[in-house]
Amino acid sequence: MLGILAAFLLPATSADASAPLRTHAAAKGKFIGTALATGPLANETSYKNIAATEFSQVTAENAMKWDATEPSQGQFNYSGADAIVNFATQNNQQVHGHTLVWHSQTPGWVQNLGATAMRAAMQNHISNVVGHFADNPAVVSWDVVNEVFDDSGNLRTSFWYNTLGSGYIADAFRAARAADPDAKLCINDYNTEGINAKSTAIYNLVSSLRQQGVPIDCVGFQSHLAIQYGFPGDFQQNLQRFAALGVQVRITELDVRVQTPRDATKDATQATYYRNVVNACLAVTACQGVTIWGFTDKYSWVPDTFPGQGGALIYNESYQQKPSYTAVHDALAGGTTTDTTPPTTPGTPAASNITANSATLTWAASTDSGGSGLAGYNVYREQGSTDPQLGQSTSNTVNLTGLTANTQYQVYVRARDGAGNLSGNSPLVTFTTLTGGGGGGCTAAGTVQTQWSGGYVIQPVTVTNTGTSAINGWTVTFTLPAGHAVTGSWNAAITVSGQNVTARNAAYNGTLAPGANTSFGFQVSRPNGDTATPSSYTCA
Repeated sequence: MLGILAAFLLPATSADASAPLRTHAAAKGKFIGTALATGPLANETSYKNIAATEFSQVTAENAMKWDATEPSQGQFNYSGADAIVNFATQNNQQVHGHTLVWHSQTPGWVQNLGATAMRAAMQNHISNVVGHFADNPAVVSWDVVNEVFDDSGNLRTSFWYNTLGSGYIADAFRAARAADPDAKLCINDYNTEGINAKSTAIYNLVSSLRQQGVPIDCVGFQSHLAIQYGFPGDFQQNLQRFAALGVQVRITELDVRVQTPRDATKDATQATYYRNVVNACLAVTACQGVTIWGFTDKYSWVPDTFPGQGGALIYNESYQQKPSYTAVHDALAGGTTTDTTPPTTPGTPAASNITANSATLTWAASTDSGGSGLAGYNVYREQGSTDPQLGQSTSNTVNLTGLTANTQYQVYVRARDGAGNLSGNSPLVTFTTLTGGGGGGCTAAGTVQTQWSGGYVIQPVTVTNTGTSAINGWTVTFTLPAGHAVTGSWNAAITVSGQNVTARNAAYNGTLAPGANTSFGFQVSRPNGDTATPSSYTCA
């Protein structure tokens, strides 16, 4: 197994600028992968040729899941899985097995078992499936458990957890190690790209289980992204903190969906997201590579799951390369083009829908000719020597929230491209928020979710509308103890001045009816031995 893995990852002596993705990835010591479906793999020449030429790693999209390999108890079927492994072997590709233990696509006969029988069935399934491929040098890694947390960072109340408790996770890894001592064993999940409650829960689980000797070798970050929600700015930092645990990290199911129909601006933003993911992996030594969840929009899961969205992959339905392909190619190639040209300056913003604590801005869009694509816009308040950023958008409109009542704002916009270049400042727009009142008000209270030597997570900070009318934005302030620093946050936009922290609502959780609440969280580093945490929060 180690011999074939080395063949995939040995750096090339040189790589022509027009070489396939896999050639450039190998030159960086990484893999570039794709998920394969058995139907088009058997029937479509273009699909097979691209899959063989461009990628050094493959994952079975469905053919290795429980419902495909053991639909009835004790009756195993490897026809689809074998077809993918044989294809990979013929094309000098490594295979990542997906997935052994998951709450979805698991037959009903498993879900209805009692605890003793379910544990035995799980161990038998892992032993058979992993054992079937253990002597095949192409199959080098497995997703042992998949999606075990919910988005709040709690263990998912799946039939596995409800019947077996949390111990099934360690049992699954131990069974996989027994079946193949050489394979890399991974835990895999979605919505974990940034530092948030879910990724922190996985971080703590991996740390704890490895300390107990459980054989977890790697962590997979699915990375099903969407341009309308923004790119997680702490992606690389998050990968690096997992790497510090001593595990490999990998991007396992990358796609970037857009709201259809596609257009040039959406394609450019999508390309930037793809480039950002690849660059984050390249910057972290322990990141083994990037797997794109398919490669052609013709066979993407996205439109069926997210109505009105699609176009998520690097080839279109006709197998033509999209700007996102070029972004992945150029990132792997080391940036064969350098973009130093900023976007054009946005038009004058217009303010509308002004309330006591929010306003909508719209402006004429910018264009970008430097090659990296228009990535979005930053919105700033003109305030003299230091202009705070009030918001960020991927389109030419933004809803600013958390503003102060009865206050004049002078605001401008700057466009940004995929290379980080910023345009000039747009002309200013001036508006005044309305006078507050009418029974508004809010409170905030934080809970320490977990602590360790050198840091802690506050989750949730619950924001409650205590007034008699709706609020359309909130701001929470608090003070960090000396020597503490915020390292990540979720569900709020956080700014820091010294030890003073300001958290403003995200675009999706600023409106609260009377009595309603929402929450956010954040992670902090602190000196070893220090046990202090923030003690009070003020909401406005």
